[in-house]
Amino acid sequence: MHTATLGPLGDVSRLTLGGGGIGQIWGETSRDEAIATLHAAVEAGITVIDSAPMYGACEDNMGLAFEGRPPQHLKFTTKCAIGSPEAAKIGPGLTASLDASLKAMRLERVDLFFLHSNIHADDFVYAHGNDRRDQMGTAWSLYVNEVIPAFERLKAQGKIDAWGITGIGVPSDVLRAIGHTPRPDAVQAIANLMDSAGALRRYAEPERAREIAATAKAAGCGIMGIRAVQAGALTLAVDRELRPNSPDNADYARAAPFRELCARWGQDPAYVAHRYALTMPNIDTLVLGVKNRAELAMCVAAEADGPYSAGEMAEIDGLGLACPPKHLR
Repeated sequence: MHTATLGPLGDVSRLTLGGGGIGQIWGETSRDEAIATLHAAVEAGITVIDSAPMYGACEDNMGLAFEGRPPQHLKFTTKCAIGSPEAAKIGPGLTASLDASLKAMRLERVDLFFLHSNIHADDFVYAHGNDRRDQMGTAWSLYVNEVIPAFERLKAQGKIDAWGITGIGVPSDVLRAIGHTPRPDAVQAIANLMDSAGALRRYAEPERAREIAATAKAAGCGIMGIRAVQAGALTLAVDRELRPNSPDNADYARAAPFRELCARWGQDPAYVAHRYALTMPNIDTLVLGVKNRAELAMCVAAEADGPYSAGEMAEIDGLGLACPPKHLR
């Protein structure tokens, strides 16, 4: 498998195994299949495993798979969605979340620890779900004065090697965080042909996924691409039940021309979506949401087949799916 430099972490595989699938949040799978998928990923050359306590059984499955003795070359990440509690609770909350993740994964340290909350200005008002702002978002003043110092303390203690942010929140504030000093060592950025965060988008301003990735890359951050198939919208069929009015359902309907293109090419949409994301600039490693070995094998094949040509990328981009729906313009 090809490699790329993920910021200060050095060389990593172009594919990262994400914890969502093996934690059973992207459709049903068994514990045995999840563990087998973890081992198959390592055998395929994947060197990064991305986890989070909110990914169901993910971290427990990782602990069972490697029994506290993972191959030395593997790198691990985890996350905490701390929200906006009282300032004094931020540091202890991050530490407690990390300690619980380490215990579940049977590890002594992780390579990357992500703030998984949306970063937003202190007075920001979300277009959707603002009543849950303090649960889903971390206010800027807390990020600067509490989160960053807590991350730096964890680095000094040797519990983490680096820290990052999940760049799915308010784009202007994600960009602000990238420009702030200390800056994150890594950023998880949307990387799909629709430039869509789907149901994760709760703000009204335009999505700026590619700008976020480019700006973070220029700042020296490592870039982990996420949501290559946009929560199933870029697959043949969504494999979990969604609300009729879900933005992910809307994206699936909007992606009908993409599935027609894939049919003409004789290729599975999930394969094309992953290969497209791997061809995008600025993406160091692409996080997979696979839940079994068959889905993993398709993604490994997409990476092995290399980047799409400029002509193929233009044909996909020519579908116009990266433009936001009219009601969001």
